[in-house]
Amino acid sequence: MSESNSTISERPLSELLQDSLISTPCVNVRKNAKVRVVAGMLVQYLETFTDSVVVRDGVKPIGVIGGREIIQGVYKNPSSDFFDMKLVEDIADSRLNIITPDTSIKELISLWRGVGRAFTLINMGNDDYSVISVKKLLEIGINNDFEFYISEIPKKKIVTFGQDATFGDIMKLMLENKTRKILFEGTNQFINDRIIIETIENSDYLLSTENFLDIPVSVAPLEEAKVVSEDLSLSDISKIMYEMSQPLIIHEDRVISPWDICIALGKN
Repeated sequence: MSESNSTISERPLSELLQDSLISTPCVNVRKNAKVRVVAGMLVQYLETFTDSVVVRDGVKPIGVIGGREIIQGVYKNPSSDFFDMKLVEDIADSRLNIITPDTSIKELISLWRGVGRAFTLINMGNDDYSVISVKKLLEIGINNDFEFYISEIPKKKIVTFGQDATFGDIMKLMLENKTRKILFEGTNQFINDRIIIETIENSDYLLSTENFLDIPVSVAPLEEAKVVSEDLSLSDISKIMYEMSQPLIIHEDRVISPWDICIALGKN
């Protein structure tokens, strides 16, 4: 681990990220845009440094939208009306955290736990903001040496779906288990919120689709989690995840997401 009188989790982000702390632009959408607009943006930004889209009233950030808001909305109203009649401000989460460069990882993780979203902003002045998401924290995992291995990550319930699952089944599982990724049982394949939104986008936002919740998930291409046999260090697993477009790791009977790495960083 880098030399310091304090643990990684207690050190300020400005020290741990230095020049890259404010290198990620904030992706914005106006509050009176249609939900269709922000859904199309999320197809590009989910699982990236940005991950969610900030809702603005003029220049003021007033909320945030991620995959969860789209999944919740479609599950309640699986029709094109949700995308073409609803406005962004109608579905935005107003719990938008803005931190300072002096915020520590431990403090950041506490904020993220409080709102159930790994996303926050840093004010750069002049109504400009930079984004901190889980992928940004992977840089800290990469750039520091830890005596911590993936076998030490606590085991958690693995949520799976079967061959006959529908989009309605998947969205229900996501909302009930507060997860964005669900494994296809017996495989390393998974579906996430990004895949669901891409599928919706390809159907012209349900304009030409009836009973979307009843459509089998088998029509959508699934992603593959990376299976690793070695008990890799936190640094090594951070490097692997950083290079993945939709990061998920399987090690023995553990399924490890970038969020698990963030939790580990908050304890080291």
